[in-house]
Amino acid sequence: MPELPEVQTIVDGLNQKIKGYTIVDFWTEWPKTIKMPLASFKKEIIGRKIIKAERRAKNILIYLSGKKIMLVHLKMTGHLLVKDEKAKVKNKYFEEKVNGYIRHSWFLKKGKQELKLDFSDLRKFGRVELFNESDLKNHETLSKLGIEPLSKEFTLENFTIALSGKRKSALHSALMDQNKIAGIGNIYASEVPFEAGVRPNRKVSSLKSEELKALHKEVIKVLQKAIKHRGTSDSDYRDVDGAPGDFQKLLKVYGQQGRACKRKNCKGEIVRQKIGQRSAFWCSKCQK
Repeated sequence: MPELPEVQTIVDGLNQKIKGYTIVDFWTEWPKTIKMPLASFKKEIIGRKIIKAERRAKNILIYLSGKKIMLVHLKMTGHLLVKDEKAKVKNKYFEEKVNGYIRHSWFLKKGKQELKLDFSDLRKFGRVELFNESDLKNHETLSKLGIEPLSKEFTLENFTIALSGKRKSALHSALMDQNKIAGIGNIYASEVPFEAGVRPNRKVSSLKSEELKALHKEVIKVLQKAIKHRGTSDSDYRDVDGAPGDFQKLLKVYGQQGRACKRKNCKGEIVRQKIGQRSAFWCSKCQK
């Protein structure tokens, strides 16, 4: 599932490419994704202008004129593609199989310019909602989300408070609890503890103050670095141009089981363990 860096990369791409465009038509082959009757959805969105895109946890919020918000959740295999089908130079990435599972298309126009926003989703688990901007604070899912790790509110104190509610849980599980900290998934719940030198299978209650400080610092650092490298493409994730991210080339532990630790002067080996039905990865030697 795309995590915070991947979703933020897509949001940044949407803001660069489709702000100011008007939705002139919509097509779908899988209306079950849309959380309202298809006819009503089309009637509500056609004619509205795209104001901006934002991210909340792993959700994409597309603000439309008339104070409407279109929420897109990519789930396991979804990603959004922005296409100019009249472009003289073809985008080779759009021809790749991973970008070919188009379930929905929004047709956009701004003056004489025309674009298409495609939702590619192999497993069809994605979700699309439409609601009033005034309902954002009380949204049944969004209102329950925890603190944003790249926001000003993500202080060491608030990070510690968030984890304090998961004292009996493994660190790996606590970092992925969306009601505590929003946007971290399996990849970064392994990468962050590695950078902090802490084993992800440690109970939260066992963490010392200096370890919490290191973890807080590395949450911010790792996520920012992953965004800079346009996310991790370990399977289906692609950006709005259909291109893979680069952060998978920089992963230290995730998916590296059986390999030598990449930390300088460490001779440990990366191990994998199931924690709460999810795989966690860490170095057997340098993480304590």
